[in-house]
Amino acid sequence: MKHLRTALGTALAALVVTATPAHAITFGQPDGDRHPSVGALLHDYDPASPGPDVMCTGTLIAPKVFLTASHCTEGLDRVAVSFASRYDEGAADPAGVIGGRAVTHPEYGTGGQDDGHDIAVVLLDSAPAGITPAQLPARRSLDRLKAAHALDDQTFTAVGYGLVRDTKGGGSKELYDPMGERRFALQTSLSLRENWLLLSMNPATGDGGTCYGDSGGPHFLGGERSDRIVSITVTGDAVCRATDKTYRLDSDSARAFLDDYVTLP
Repeated sequence: MKHLRTALGTALAALVVTATPAHAITFGQPDGDRHPSVGALLHDYDPASPGPDVMCTGTLIAPKVFLTASHCTEGLDRVAVSFASRYDEGAADPAGVIGGRAVTHPEYGTGGQDDGHDIAVVLLDSAPAGITPAQLPARRSLDRLKAAHALDDQTFTAVGYGLVRDTKGGGSKELYDPMGERRFALQTSLSLRENWLLLSMNPATGDGGTCYGDSGGPHFLGGERSDRIVSITVTGDAVCRATDKTYRLDSDSARAFLDDYVTLP
């Protein structure tokens, strides 16, 4: 979350604290086998770590197409992906890692607040065995839910490998590294804009959400076993406990980019 890439290593060093086992991305729990299509985006940015490091999160949306955020891939060509529910950053040659070519949106950063085009794909060298791609939404499907006054009744599920919060303190000292574990949290909607879906991650209302390292990760429409991805994590508040600002995948802008790489519903 927030616009991170190589800066993630510095953020982790500053934010990691000693903690007992927790349940979160923020206020969530370990994902296990619930979302096998969600993977960690890897790049070897930390010289102190022997292998590829977790940088962001993403989702398999076609047999060899991995969806993530442009601020995760900007300036990169070759990256890697792991779909392990717990990725071992300490392994010099971790098993199951798939290489790929990153494709950053050519207009990333040019749309201002209306549309930053913060969407990217990784074209994988090979398809991960036994993993079914997540489902993409139909065009403007969230608009139809809003028009039917049904959007506020929906549950959204965030999934990612980023920093964890499981206490209600407001500061960054409450965040820590989940050590490569994929986690999920449930959310409700706040508002819908042309290219954005704002989701609550306020524990006072029973919501969890995403944090640093979850950028590019999915927000599924439905409960904890849903595989229909409707938006991706782009940014939110600095201490990961109020609002997720997510980029809609049912928008015309997102679909224009994705149409070059996948068959859209």
